[in-house]
Amino acid sequence: MTALFTPIAIGHARTPFKDVSGIPKGPGTQHVATGTIELLPEFEEGLLDIDGFSHLYVIWVFTHSEGYELTGLPPGETEPHGVFATRSPYRPNPLALTTVELIRRDGPRLEVRGVDMLDGTPILDIKPWSSTIAAEKLRFGWLAKRR
Repeated sequence: MTALFTPIAIGHARTPFKDVSGIPKGPGTQHVATGTIELLPEFEEGLLDIDGFSHLYVIWVFTHSEGYELTGLPPGETEPHGVFATRSPYRPNPLALTTVELIRRDGPRLEVRGVDMLDGTPILDIKPWSSTIAAEKLRFGWLAKRR
């Protein structure tokens, strides 16, 4: 059995969203808001060479999500979908993944475009975006009808 771990926040998001209702949601939504990912000082060294990437994955915590549902209706949908086929915040582990565009780095702060989290959201990890999957091999499941 794999040992579990206790995640720690490496920083926090500074975004224009003070309330969940203000965050654009639903399939096809364009996330264009800018914000800042502010790392704690002890993690700044980990940003070495991040400037060369155009986009980043940000792993964060749904802090306002309680409990989970294995199926649900995403905004604008009439048919239920499994939680693992959606971006629902009501998950067994309240983890979120967002891809953002890196605008610039200023010390421990990353100015980014594409935030979809509340101001003050704990950030668990940042990874450079990369994909070796050819565009013609990508499938978008039930979201394809929204494209």
